[in-house]
Amino acid sequence: MNQSKSSTELVRQRNSVLVLRALRRHGSLAHTEISDFTKLSSATVSAITADLERAQIIAKTEQQAATGRGRPRVLFSQRRDCGYIVIVIISSDAVQYSLVDYAGTLLDRFTEDRVQEGQPVSQFVRALQEGLERIVERSKIARDQVLLISISSKGLVDSLAPVLRWSPIFGRNQIDFAEALRGRWQAKVILGNETLLVAAALGLRDEYDKGERFRALAALSLGHSIGLGIVSRLPGGEHEVSAPNFGHMLHIPDGALCRCGSHGCVEAYAGFYAILRAAFDVPRDTIPAKFVPISELDKIAASARQGNRRNGFAFRQAGLVLGNGISRVLSLNDLMPIAITGPGARYYDLLREGLEEGLAQSHIVRMEGMPELRVVADEPALVFEGHLNRALALIDSDIVMSGATTNMELNEQLG
Repeated sequence: MNQSKSSTELVRQRNSVLVLRALRRHGSLAHTEISDFTKLSSATVSAITADLERAQIIAKTEQQAATGRGRPRVLFSQRRDCGYIVIVIISSDAVQYSLVDYAGTLLDRFTEDRVQEGQPVSQFVRALQEGLERIVERSKIARDQVLLISISSKGLVDSLAPVLRWSPIFGRNQIDFAEALRGRWQAKVILGNETLLVAAALGLRDEYDKGERFRALAALSLGHSIGLGIVSRLPGGEHEVSAPNFGHMLHIPDGALCRCGSHGCVEAYAGFYAILRAAFDVPRDTIPAKFVPISELDKIAASARQGNRRNGFAFRQAGLVLGNGISRVLSLNDLMPIAITGPGARYYDLLREGLEEGLAQSHIVRMEGMPELRVVADEPALVFEGHLNRALALIDSDIVMSGATTNMELNEQLG
């Protein structure tokens, strides 16, 4: 195949992704609206929508004018039955399974409790396999109709493969999810750090609100673990998202024992178990609990709000450690808004004074002022939103690339 044919297919592929992205962002659109949002010519939009409709990727519907007069308005949208996504969210005490169609509609969801202590990885993998089977069987979906399985967890995630390298749940016992699901599933398997997905979702929300004024944002997740996600807008408009290992960044050398086995991590002073340890004056080398019921933290917080000085100090010190840590992050990046998420966001009133004091100790904050701090309480919704945005974008790209590959192979056969 000659170079010009290859270049033409690549341009068509990129333009097709632009059309699908516009439909994702704005919902059902008419031909002229797609052209406006993508900046593509009318002829190009016509050719692409015709190809996508013929491939059963998008569907065309007619919307009658409100007055009942004139020609109906023709709208394009994704075909819901083009394929399906399973989203798996692994948390400290449960695993949630969601089934979503190609249009992004949630079809089914259930949550299974997870064994708290000592669960072997092999047992967890079997439970995961059974959960995936169950989610498709309940909706009578064939396994080969699932195009992508998107999994998330706290911890360290391999950047090149769906491998969980370390997590608060399984420690150093790595899980290769692609290998675990190979053989029974044809779907692509991806894995994401939970706080990275939160940051990505918040970044898109901010961009929708601010447009090109959006530059960057950090999401600080508070709970049993401490997570940080950073999203930045690149010059071309794409988003770069990262999740530095903030919770296990060193705060004090040879300090309190952390769940990761090290001493002096940020999490060892700001996680739920750290606040519990400080409130009850437990020795700092005590082995941390892997899971602390939120009800226990609520009791400590209620006491602190009623004037208990030791409990109030436990939260304030946690806030101070978080502020010191974030100040280091801001020193390595630009000043950016900080969104406080996670179950620990409910204690923001007790953490805030220490958090601001810790931030104020950094040079960039002294020079440019305190960053915007805001609480975004519904973290589970953000995690799911981050999953959905990433998964649907990947599927769109894969579908278009698959179609482009088929076209190029056909052109080669035809000479």
